[in-house]
Amino acid sequence: MRRKKCREQIFKLLFQVEFIEKQEYPEMIEMSFMPRALADEEIEAGDEEINEDSFTEQEKNYISEKFDRIVEKIPDLDVIINETAVDWSTKRMGKVELAILRLALYEMKEDEDIPESVAINEAVELAKKYGGNESYAFVNGILSKCAVNQEKRKENPNKKEKARVRKPVKPAKIVMKGSASKKE
Repeated sequence: MRRKKCREQIFKLLFQVEFIEKQEYPEMIEMSFMPRALADEEIEAGDEEINEDSFTEQEKNYISEKFDRIVEKIPDLDVIINETAVDWSTKRMGKVELAILRLALYEMKEDEDIPESVAINEAVELAKKYGGNESYAFVNGILSKCAVNQEKRKENPNKKEKARVRKPVKPAKIVMKGSASKKE
């Protein structure tokens, strides 16, 4: 099985989660496995040419099942991302970066077959390919911090982490020019 291609396909599906309704997921998954036309020509049934985007039945099942498991965990993954990302929230993040973070974090926490370092490295590669100029650094920073925090939890499972408390922002005083009167 080509795990790298499968991971990329799962990322593409996770990216679409932000834009469609849950009941449309099965159709979205099915459509993602359809062969694409090469050079605007229809692929004929007898074509000997191998479409690199095609997947075996085993790979399709792996992708579909992993996608479903990740989607179930999105609320939990988002909590971890929000706790880790300083001055960022999942609502403000780019959708590409968010999909990559969810996938990698799921692999780090739930998939024992994939070492953390591999999950982080693959996420960085996806960010370089699909994200903006600095996406890979953002993704790497958050996932590295998640890995450190996860390691701390393993070492001290009974120790509760302090919730990050943000300082309240005082409202600014608005003074308009010419509006202040002189007191003598």
